[in-house]
Amino acid sequence: RLMAGLLSPPPFALTLLGDRSLSKRPMGRVIDPLKLMGAEITSQEGGRPPLEMAGGAKLKGIHYDLPMASAQVKSCVLLAGLYAEGETSVTEPAPTRDHTERMLRGFGYDVKTEGNRMSLVGGGKLIAANIDVPADISSAAFFMVAASIAPDSELLLEHVGINPTRIGVIDILKLMGANIELENQREVGGEPVADIRVKSAQLKGINIPEELVPLAIDEFPALFVAAACAEGQTVLTGAEELRVKESDRIQVMVDGLQALGVDAVGTEDGAIIQGGEISGGAVEAHDDHRIAMSFSLSALRATGAITVNNCENVATSFPNFVELARGAGLKLEAH
Repeated sequence: RLMAGLLSPPPFALTLLGDRSLSKRPMGRVIDPLKLMGAEITSQEGGRPPLEMAGGAKLKGIHYDLPMASAQVKSCVLLAGLYAEGETSVTEPAPTRDHTERMLRGFGYDVKTEGNRMSLVGGGKLIAANIDVPADISSAAFFMVAASIAPDSELLLEHVGINPTRIGVIDILKLMGANIELENQREVGGEPVADIRVKSAQLKGINIPEELVPLAIDEFPALFVAAACAEGQTVLTGAEELRVKESDRIQVMVDGLQALGVDAVGTEDGAIIQGGEISGGAVEAHDDHRIAMSFSLSALRATGAITVNNCENVATSFPNFVELARGAGLKLEAH
């Protein structure tokens, strides 16, 4: 989705391809605004990749009201705006991650943020800069949940990005009673960073505040496991976006939890999970890396062995997950 914005005015025709997982993702949400800007793009049935992009398009700046809170769509439009004539602006219905705006400013490009509206003027210059990439909070989230649900645990996760548009997972876990402390807070390359100390805690079920949902959208598979280990009921609403990730993450997580004996039901925009005992069993990851890693965590509290099928994609997003998880104490074998 980001590359579609960056490449929308190509000097030649090109095709954007994706692997089996990416080829299922809806791209209409970025195609629509790019076409409004003048890009010539065609997709496959249902707005899915591959995307065919005609060369030589001239882009014009637009104002775009995002129909859903999506940092990917926002970033796509802003990146296309670099090459568009005039001003390009985006208004979002709820805050989403702002790495693109921060990074562009880091490269000397003027990006304005006024409330929920971001804007830039095309035709400017990017100036090369050194970048320090902090550890990813979405990856750290698996270890935050693991240390919270495993008895007598304490982990220190070092140099993790704590961008305010990304820390929904910390806020949600704290509301559930997690013992999480931020240490050594600092700023690196325009991004706030901290070391995160997590200790075991008895989590409690909560109604997850909807305003935190866009700030933790990628972390919900791990949070579903936290909810399964919590006392009482956890209710998630306002998370329709989870149904169009690498898999339908609501359905896949609910199906997997049910297979492990957890009382979980999916709703149109979320789920209701009753904390309780997790049994051993086999679950399907449906080629979704976050699903696979999340269910591996459930073994910390399961009464028997957990087998996770179709989890090759973990190697794409988190290639050393198995090694790190074993080092932290998970009894994990990859076949």
